[in-house]
Amino acid sequence: MASYPLQPACRDDEAQEPSYSVPLPGSGAYDEVPQFAKQGILPFRRTIRRQELHQIVPLAETTIYEMERRGEFPRRFNLTPRCVVWDLAEVEAWIEQRKQARRAGALKPDVYLRRTRPVRKGSSNGGR
Repeated sequence: MASYPLQPACRDDEAQEPSYSVPLPGSGAYDEVPQFAKQGILPFRRTIRRQELHQIVPLAETTIYEMERRGEFPRRFNLTPRCVVWDLAEVEAWIEQRKQARRAGALKPDVYLRRTRPVRKGSSNGGR
């Protein structure tokens, strides 16, 4: 028996409401069937585990945890008591935010304030 997308099935009794057949998954008509709301309350969000996070953000675990604690990095959450994940969209937004930040805002250490081997002011070769 062939099934066609949302076509009434053949019925001898026209007085009753016709039944509809559902198209097969993967067909073009299947994609047109309204299954879920386009903008639902909980959209599909991809989560990543620690190993994938380290491939995306090459920082040490302690650095990530300290940044989370200070509110400078997206917070992880538990799916189960033994499974910790991060929201991929939040991590990607954090990376974009870091890329857009002014690079001049990053402070370099002041070499004149070093305790060991301080650089003399006015020295052209760094005190050598």
